[in-house]
Amino acid sequence: MIYKIFPFFFLLFASFSSNPEVASDNTKVNLQSTKILAANVTISAEAKALNLYNSLDANELSLPKVESFTKALKGFYDLQAKGKIQKNILTLIDFSLSSNAKRLWIIDLSTKTVLYNSLVAHGRNTGNEFANSFSNEGESYKSSLGFYATGEVYQGKHGLSLRLDGLERGVNDNARARAVVMHGADYVADSFIKNHSRLGRSLGCPAIPMNMTKEIINTIKDKSCLYIYHPSLDKKEDVKHLS
Repeated sequence: MIYKIFPFFFLLFASFSSNPEVASDNTKVNLQSTKILAANVTISAEAKALNLYNSLDANELSLPKVESFTKALKGFYDLQAKGKIQKNILTLIDFSLSSNAKRLWIIDLSTKTVLYNSLVAHGRNTGNEFANSFSNEGESYKSSLGFYATGEVYQGKHGLSLRLDGLERGVNDNARARAVVMHGADYVADSFIKNHSRLGRSLGCPAIPMNMTKEIINTIKDKSCLYIYHPSLDKKEDVKHLS
């Protein structure tokens, strides 16, 4: 009896599989399932970031905005998985904030502690008090956004300095060639803001206060993650980290 029924089911299955409308429906279901899975992964990553954010020890300093921190942490984990960074230190610069605000944070993710919260300059052609124009081109005197891996320390014309390697193609991957580095500058100070109504500006480097240069550079040197955030990055959905 079974051998008589089996051909019927076989033909039914073949008809079902070869039906374009059914196949199309199956494809739609699979695509929808993939989108749902991707959405769940994103929600999970954001939930993880929010959980870590809520458990941070501010160490009597301020905290970054949750939006910029979430994006920074997601990128950090991606770069860590690829072996691009080696330290559990995250440096976040939020260029959506006024240059008169302390918009640089250095966070030890192992201890969940904010180590530093500091002033930081943007490039002179990136804007006055607020940063609003960015470039990856040489001689633009503009800041570049995105993820970086910190490099080696050296003594340059600004004293102790830290080389940076941009990790986003077309966004900041010319950083080393442009000599975009972290260094100290006397125009990154509250006294400069008081006299000029805004912080001083660099030639594109994320310059920091002179009295904090040694501590900050020695903390984040040698393959830690630096992320420079601005809302305009949200529009660059096609940006990929260098492989």
